[in-house]
Amino acid sequence: MKECPKFTFGVGDRFAHGAHAQLKAFIAAKELGIDIVPTWNKSNREHDIIGSEPRQTRDAADQAVKDLAWTGEYLLDADHINLKTVDRFIAPCNFFTLDVADDIGKAADPADVAAFIDKHPELIGTVSIGGIDQPFEITAADVEKTANQFLKATQKARAIYDHIVAAKGQDDFITEISMDETDNPQTPPEMLIILAAIADQGVPIQTIAPKFTGRFNKGVDYVGDVAQFEKEFNDDLAVIAHAIKAYGLPAALKLSVHSGSDKFSIYGPIKKALARTGAGLHIKTAGTNWLEEVIGLAEAGGDALALAKTIYAKALEKKAALCEPYATVIDIDDSKLPSAEEVYGWTSAQYVAALTHDQSNPGYNQHLRQLLHVGFKIAAQQGDTYLDALKANEDIVGQKVTGNLLDRHMIPLFGK
Repeated sequence: MKECPKFTFGVGDRFAHGAHAQLKAFIAAKELGIDIVPTWNKSNREHDIIGSEPRQTRDAADQAVKDLAWTGEYLLDADHINLKTVDRFIAPCNFFTLDVADDIGKAADPADVAAFIDKHPELIGTVSIGGIDQPFEITAADVEKTANQFLKATQKARAIYDHIVAAKGQDDFITEISMDETDNPQTPPEMLIILAAIADQGVPIQTIAPKFTGRFNKGVDYVGDVAQFEKEFNDDLAVIAHAIKAYGLPAALKLSVHSGSDKFSIYGPIKKALARTGAGLHIKTAGTNWLEEVIGLAEAGGDALALAKTIYAKALEKKAALCEPYATVIDIDDSKLPSAEEVYGWTSAQYVAALTHDQSNPGYNQHLRQLLHVGFKIAAQQGDTYLDALKANEDIVGQKVTGNLLDRHMIPLFGK
């Protein structure tokens, strides 16, 4: 089993053009004493939309590592895969996010549920967890309900894991289980029961992505009760530490904060919790690289600005189709979206202000930002026009990508 580094940072590279600029952020962070491992991720859905293959993501990452002489570890994540989609990722990837959301809520075999309950009497009653002031009070009915909701999902995780091992062996990849793309958050007591079930399945999970309370929308800040998130996050850290000892799960097991992208308001509580506990973290920025590319084009002006305007206009025209796959992770108020005509009349500065995630700027428009976040299909449909624009404006686009990762994400979250 490949051991997961303590801090891993997932970065998306929709068009396999941003790896150099992304890696420069990790290099700059390292120079500041921030040691985090780049983890390039791109989902099956994104590959299908763009018409790319995981091998291209691997090639881009490998080339950046070579060109920039990165000597540290780096990973490639088969993001949100299942049995139907995993095969194209097996050769190039060494980090697998097993997405079992479709099986959450599907009842397991009653005999399996009964066997699980019989095997784990320690989960019933008053359960004390180090680091949590109030013990959990868990009834047999609670365990049964949670097992009915999640046991089948853990069985599916085992099936996907076994499929990867059969093709790749078990020594060269990291396993994550994702449960974040569901309707309801998992409570810390449920997390304990889920981890017991994962241990029973024999999946050497090293990171788990639960769904937390609140909204983690694409491209914008966390929307919710930050104090409630902080409590859940700290309780989950304690549950994981307990489960590692109680169930023999890998010592490197850590929390993952998957959903959303610019989770700025919760970075402070996360940073404080990591400092207090010494825990690890996997965090993802979910496609902000693509938005920084568009910001760079807009700032460049001329034909690049014109292309950025065209991408918005076409995204507005195709809004319903673009938003449908992401309906649970966006909140767009149509009345707050500028018309295509208005945007065509914008200066470079107006476009940059609207799209750049700076909540102190009166020109910032979170609704436009969310639409463009899910509108990368429009850029893909531009074909070489978009890719050529990135190449022609590589310096300014790269500065945006690097600066966004370093200044808005890495330093606030991991800075000394």
